[in-house]
Amino acid sequence: MQATNRPNIILVFIDDMGWGDFSCFGNQDASTPHIDRLAKEGISFEQFYVNSPICSPSRVAISTGQYPQRWRISSYLGHRAQNKKRGMAQWLDPKAPMLARFLQNSGYATGHFGKWHMGGQRDVNDAPAISEYGFDQALTNFEGMGPKLLPLTLKPGQDKSKPGRLWHHAERLGKGYQWMQRSEITGGFVDAALSFIKQAKQDETPFYLNLWPDDVHSPFWPSVDQWGDGEKRTLYLAVLEEMDRQLGRLFQYIQNDPALSKNTIILACSDNGPDPGLGSPGPFRGYKTQLFEGGIRSSLVAWAPKLMKKDALGTINQDSIFSAIDLVPTLLDICNISPPDKITFDGESLPSVLLGQSKKSKNKMMFFRRPPDRDSFYGVKDLPDLAVRNGRWKLLCEYDGSSPLLYDLLTDREETKNLAKQKTDMVTELTQSVIAWHKSMPADNGPALVPKANQ
Repeated sequence: MQATNRPNIILVFIDDMGWGDFSCFGNQDASTPHIDRLAKEGISFEQFYVNSPICSPSRVAISTGQYPQRWRISSYLGHRAQNKKRGMAQWLDPKAPMLARFLQNSGYATGHFGKWHMGGQRDVNDAPAISEYGFDQALTNFEGMGPKLLPLTLKPGQDKSKPGRLWHHAERLGKGYQWMQRSEITGGFVDAALSFIKQAKQDETPFYLNLWPDDVHSPFWPSVDQWGDGEKRTLYLAVLEEMDRQLGRLFQYIQNDPALSKNTIILACSDNGPDPGLGSPGPFRGYKTQLFEGGIRSSLVAWAPKLMKKDALGTINQDSIFSAIDLVPTLLDICNISPPDKITFDGESLPSVLLGQSKKSKNKMMFFRRPPDRDSFYGVKDLPDLAVRNGRWKLLCEYDGSSPLLYDLLTDREETKNLAKQKTDMVTELTQSVIAWHKSMPADNGPALVPKANQ
């Protein structure tokens, strides 16, 4: 790998978007031209995974390089009593190994703009500030502590002087909030990010920023002229396109700046799969909260044309299997930063993959545990509790290893042909591995929350 001059990093982490929702990943019902340009000038990855099929733990994984279960966050963070019932922490421990803190300690300016959801939401109003995790600046939404943008809502024909308000109780989660139209909030985060970037450039300081919109999570509130028939799918697609347009201002600023375009990495992906009937999981089975591919596989677009191998630009990497926990050690290596010796990542460093110099995959197996409160969801009863991906093989099973589902994802990425009875040795190997991993992690209350009908 060629050494880089402390590249800037922008991580765009979209909320509840499906694998097939970028138009460069096959969406024919909506257009995402600004993301598509990143793909045309960078690399698209088809076998990238997030480490949980639901929001908060997925965000912990991509921030720490470790499985979120290590930090007792295995479902979305909600009300205090709800978190306790599920056997979870109330917020991410600030002692967690944060990518932002490693970069901050190495001289980077660090900013978080957008959804946080790793502590500070609902009635949990004593969580640490986002600054305690290694960020110099932060602007969040209703699921984080500190300054935030809160959403006003308008429907077609509604009096503009009397907009609705969502999540107004979030005013108590830290000082400094601003109300603005829900359809414009991604642009509000972009404005804050651009101001942050311009200051870092003026200070001649490399920067790392999270741009984490709460699009395309429900409820959907596009601008009034984009409501169409008002059906949820129509509203979803309108929000998706508007998000791309607003993000485009950030991308274009980087692309049009001679210095920034040479030394900036932009990554864009989703935190988990979509809700049924809204976003598209592409060819995959399953949705948000489920361990089938549609819940945990995310499209990833990486843009760094001056840092990537030239003949990889504009290509689609269909081979490299890796995940969000691999991004932290990978980005640290690209930035030539070593974490403290006591830090051990669950992820692997794969800089040659991200920069288009290789199509290898990670060596370690990838493990998954379902959210403890999601054994039955979206009309599916008794969802698998655990999953493991090892090369071409994927196994899903219950906590005790029963009811195994074994799929060859090289020939059956739709997960339709269960080979468990034909490949008993493979089932034994993968079952033992995933149960051992499961037992090595702090327990949640998933087993206790299984509906009686499923026991």
